[in-house]
Amino acid sequence: MANSKVRRPRLDQPVQPRSGLPRPHYDPEAFGRLSEQIARFLGTSRFLVYLTVFAVVWLAWNSLAPVNLQFDGIAQNFTLLTLILSLQASYAAPLILLAQNRQADRDRVALEEDRGQNQRLQADVEYLTRELASLRLSLGEVATRDFLRDQLRDLTEEVIARTSEGAGAMLYDQQARLKREERERRAERKKRRAAQPEGLTDGQSAKLSEPFSGETGSS
Repeated sequence: MANSKVRRPRLDQPVQPRSGLPRPHYDPEAFGRLSEQIARFLGTSRFLVYLTVFAVVWLAWNSLAPVNLQFDGIAQNFTLLTLILSLQASYAAPLILLAQNRQADRDRVALEEDRGQNQRLQADVEYLTRELASLRLSLGEVATRDFLRDQLRDLTEEVIARTSEGAGAMLYDQQARLKREERERRAERKKRRAAQPEGLTDGQSAKLSEPFSGETGSS
């Protein structure tokens, strides 16, 4: 009862082709490599030399040999030679096209790999650029050796001056204030010099920083 039921095809499996004729099975990769070798040989000077020698020998034999030994004589207009050359040309063209298609596929794969490698290199360069920028910002906030030496010197002089009396302490306070003001002015000039465009002097940057007042005078 169960065997008499018709089995329905499953939707999750591809339908097998229904053909009574046997189909040849071959390895496409091996056939492609063979076609590339043949097409590569057809494009060499050796093939041209071989084909020229073959045609010359064929024509010479069927023209100069006795009539009873000729198999494709002038009377037949070299029909067999023409058929052989036509058959060779008809097979050579598809083989060359197949080799070109395989080469185009390889070039496309190589192009995709090069594009992916270029994208990875670009991402690496952008990452390194961001890291260098962050390092420059971090180094700008790090105290230098000269700054620490000046601070220690000032603290040492202040401690020594605090231990002295009266006029010495007042003189030290004035000198310390002058030194502090000088350091502040030097730091301010350094900031302005770093902020101004390259190639401009301090006088030119000062003129650029002044507001434009326009020309005055009688019209």
